[in-house]
Amino acid sequence: MTDFYLYESKIENMIDELQGLCSQKGLSNTANEEEVVTTVFLYKFLNDKFIYNLNKFGEDIGETVEELLKNENDELDAFYDEHSQDVVFHSEDTIEYLVQHAGKPNFYELFDDALERISNYEDNEKFKVEEADGTRLPLFTRITETVSKEERNSFAKTIFNIITQEKFQFKDAYENSFDFYSTIFEYLIKNYNVASGTYAEYFTPQSCSAIIAKILVNMSEISDDKLYELSDFAAGSGSLILHLANELGHGKFGNKARVYTQDISAKSSRFLRLNMMLNGLTESLDNIIKGDTLLNPAHYNVPHDPSSGLKKYDFITINPPFKMDFSSTRDDIEHKWQNTDRFFAGIPKIPNKKKESMAIYTCFLQHVLYSLKDDGKAAVIVPTGFITAQSGIEKKIRQKIVDNHWLKGVISMPSNIFANTGTNVSILFIDKTNASGEILLMDASKLGKKVKEGKNQRTVLDLKEITKIEDTFMNHKVVDDFSVSVTYDQIKEKNYSLSAGQYFEVKIEYVELTPEEFEEKMNQYKTNLKTYFDEGRTLEDEIFKSLEDLKYEIR
Repeated sequence: MTDFYLYESKIENMIDELQGLCSQKGLSNTANEEEVVTTVFLYKFLNDKFIYNLNKFGEDIGETVEELLKNENDELDAFYDEHSQDVVFHSEDTIEYLVQHAGKPNFYELFDDALERISNYEDNEKFKVEEADGTRLPLFTRITETVSKEERNSFAKTIFNIITQEKFQFKDAYENSFDFYSTIFEYLIKNYNVASGTYAEYFTPQSCSAIIAKILVNMSEISDDKLYELSDFAAGSGSLILHLANELGHGKFGNKARVYTQDISAKSSRFLRLNMMLNGLTESLDNIIKGDTLLNPAHYNVPHDPSSGLKKYDFITINPPFKMDFSSTRDDIEHKWQNTDRFFAGIPKIPNKKKESMAIYTCFLQHVLYSLKDDGKAAVIVPTGFITAQSGIEKKIRQKIVDNHWLKGVISMPSNIFANTGTNVSILFIDKTNASGEILLMDASKLGKKVKEGKNQRTVLDLKEITKIEDTFMNHKVVDDFSVSVTYDQIKEKNYSLSAGQYFEVKIEYVELTPEEFEEKMNQYKTNLKTYFDEGRTLEDEIFKSLEDLKYEIR
């Protein structure tokens, strides 16, 4: 039995060495580094998975991997039929084959050619990420072209030294059913998932994703014979949506879920594809779309047919960008969707200054409400300021949610729960079937421990605190100064505020004192006040004396 932590450490070391190699070649903190590291990681993972499954298949029919690959006959076709959700490799594409040819002067070309072939096999078409215009981005690119021609051979050889050292293979993960992909994936992308370009890409912490998934599934009566449709319109690397898929499927991501996502970032879309492939959610890969959700939502009731209407979902999770400059598309969005209820509360105006402060999350939130089925559930991460805003688009959205009886509850999270933003966040839970009006508001802002991550400070929740949040919400518990149960009418009376603190009871503590104790306390207060006043007068005299000593001088 392979030790989990030792195995995880080997994978992390491999990632570190790939990053070190990129640093040596001047690729650090560039898009090329990200592409090299993630491509090699995925190539290694898929190769090992292919060889592992092929070996098991060969044992069943009495042939070795070498025999199956060498002959590429009907038996290999049968293997591909049996493993239709896996990436297709041919003999010359494998690590084993390329290692045997590492001494050739054109080795880097053999490696790049293999990556290109894998991307272009017809059976691998489903692994490409689709853009909104229908263009499909390849699974792999020719990564040695990121360095100068004279360095390419040594670059390729070093890559293979790294991914073959110590006979390390991903097969250990398959054999021992390790559930490590979420932690490894977070480690893999930690240096690349930062704000960049126009669109900020936030990685949702595992703790938040786990809480949201657990609560959303608990809010529903899950049917054994139903396949649920899930969506995230600003999916990023997929932490939220994949946690939900996993929770629905009891550890099997694709068992109960079909995932539909869209994100404007090509980088995020690549990460999401990688994340889904690691977790076996290949049935949904065709539904990953790179594009602008607000201007051109990609998923319709009939694929690629806008006239059929936008697709509706059973569950939606989203951690949208909060504020950014989308002035270049703002008027186009308004014009295109003006005759619909999609943006019922309005679209933020373009400010004369600080265009980057446009509250784009309000558009995503309206799109979520528009895209939910009549019995749908959603969790939306919003800036905490949203839950108390007294005017504008924010207030209109809260009014619609409350007036339509769509609210399940709100959890206000600790500050700095996200490492790369200091914005306080809350989680808004939507339930279009919650007509009864049992709403739980929770203030979890005091939980967590502050830790340093690089230059940033982050608040981390421990398992006990995560369990407390989940248990309190799912069981609708009222806990002093932590959670409160309210009705829709009470929320309306508070001007639609969703802040738990505004509903907590104000408690006055009464302390019984004897006359002697009371007199003693009063005398102590008088003594303290006299001391403060005397100090104040002394300071006042010193200040006036200093002012009198000041003289005007001509220089």
